[in-house]
Amino acid sequence: MASRSWNRVELIGNLTRDPELRYTPNGAAVVTFGVATNRTYVSEGERKEEVDFHRLVAWNKLAELCNQLLKKGHRVFVSGRLQTRSWEGNDGQQRQTTEIVLEDMILLTPKNIGEPSSSEEFNQNELPNRQVSPVIPNVEEKSAEKVEVEPKEKEEKEEDKKTPSENPPQEEIGADEDLPF
Repeated sequence: MASRSWNRVELIGNLTRDPELRYTPNGAAVVTFGVATNRTYVSEGERKEEVDFHRLVAWNKLAELCNQLLKKGHRVFVSGRLQTRSWEGNDGQQRQTTEIVLEDMILLTPKNIGEPSSSEEFNQNELPNRQVSPVIPNVEEKSAEKVEVEPKEKEEKEEDKKTPSENPPQEEIGADEDLPF
């Protein structure tokens, strides 16, 4: 019976540098960037923080997406596999690196990072005018052109006759108030 292996890495961290996009001679996109993860622990009653730096590589369409969406400082979730590569450097020395080859990436930083907060960019004069259509209950259509509405006093009297279960509370929203969406 053959034994199974599992090579999976999942990280949540911050980019340490902007992604660097390159293309292979065959035209495949490849991007490299770094992610820092940290952990906090207590040793001898003292709180300490440890930071680890990870080298990440993405290929093809994912590489192009990472290059477009990610910037230094962004928080990101990445998933992939560990890979160790060896090569001979220009000085003749044997080099080795371990990197995470990405299979999935989720940007956790909002798109407007670095832009003014919503409270800073709010300007009353820039808001569009809202058209508020009144809700008219008990409308009877006499013809396609003419619509009659019962007087408001009669409508209020009918509501007073209803029991609380038949007359649920209604929230009125004025034209100048913010809507819940």
